[in-house]
Amino acid sequence: MAALRDRIKGSIPALITPFRNGAVDEAAFRRLVSWQIAEGSHGLVPCGTTGESPTLTDHEHRRVIELCVEEAGGRVPVIAGAGSNSTAHAIDLARNARQAGADAILSVTGYYNKPSQEGIYRHFAAIAEAVDLPIIVYNIPGRTIVEISLETMVRLSKIANIVGVKDATANLARASRERLACGQDWRLLSGDDSTALGYMAHGGHGCISVTANVAPKLCAQFQEACAQAAFGKALQIQDRLMPLHDALFCEPSPAPVKYAASLLGLCSDEVRPPMMPVTEGARARVREAMALAGIKT
Repeated sequence: MAALRDRIKGSIPALITPFRNGAVDEAAFRRLVSWQIAEGSHGLVPCGTTGESPTLTDHEHRRVIELCVEEAGGRVPVIAGAGSNSTAHAIDLARNARQAGADAILSVTGYYNKPSQEGIYRHFAAIAEAVDLPIIVYNIPGRTIVEISLETMVRLSKIANIVGVKDATANLARASRERLACGQDWRLLSGDDSTALGYMAHGGHGCISVTANVAPKLCAQFQEACAQAAFGKALQIQDRLMPLHDALFCEPSPAPVKYAASLLGLCSDEVRPPMMPVTEGARARVREAMALAGIKT
C-alpha cells in the first residue's frame, strides 16, 4: 500500500463521463482515458462529481470504473469515486470499485444529512474496515455543508488504509497544518485548480483537477514544476491556465468542461438533468479561455 500511496501525486483529472443519447458513451470514455495518459496525466479519477456520479446508476458507476481500469492498464493509478452520504451505500460503492479493479478510492463526507465530526469519523472508519484499498477522503464543505476538522483528519490518518485528502476548502493553510499533524506520509491533493499553486507550495503532492480534462499536458507540466520547486515556471503555466480555471466554473460544472471537451472532439457536450448545457455566453468565455491557454480547437 505504501508503494501505491507514493504514486498518488501530480496531475490527476477528475474525469468527465461522456454521454450520447442519454447513455454512457463507452468508446468516447476509452479514448479520453488513453489521451489523458498520452498527454502526461499522473493518475485518473472516474466517477467523481465532475463525472456526474450523482446521476449514474450503480451499474453505470461500476462500468465506468471498469472501463477506466481496462484502458489505463496499470500505467497510472485509478482512484475511483465511491462516495455517498449513506455509509452503507458508500461501502457498496467502494466494494464495487475494488471488484472493478480500482487502485484506490475517493470518498466524500456526508452531504445533505450534515453529520457531526464523530459521524464523519465513523463513516470513513466503516468504509476503511470494509475494503482493503487506499482511501482518499474528500473535504469539500462548499458542496457538503460540513467540513472535516483538523482533529478529525488526524484521527482518520491513523487508520492504515486512509492515506490522504482531496482538499477543496480553498484554505491553503490546511495543507501545512495537516502535513504537520498527520505526518509526512499523508497524501495532500488539492481539489481546486485555482489555488493549486499555493497548495503545492504548502507541501501538496498533486491536484485532482477539472481543467486537466481539456489541458492535461499543461496541468501535468504545472505539477511537475511544482514538484521540482520550480515555482516561477509553475506560475507562468498558472497564468496561462487561470482564465480557463475560471471559465470552467462560470456555470455549474461539468457543463462548461464538457463543452470544452466537445470542442476538442473528445465527446459530446451532453449532461444529465438536473445539469443543463452551457449558455451561449459561457460557450464564448470557454472558447476565449482555451485560446488564451494555447489550446487549439
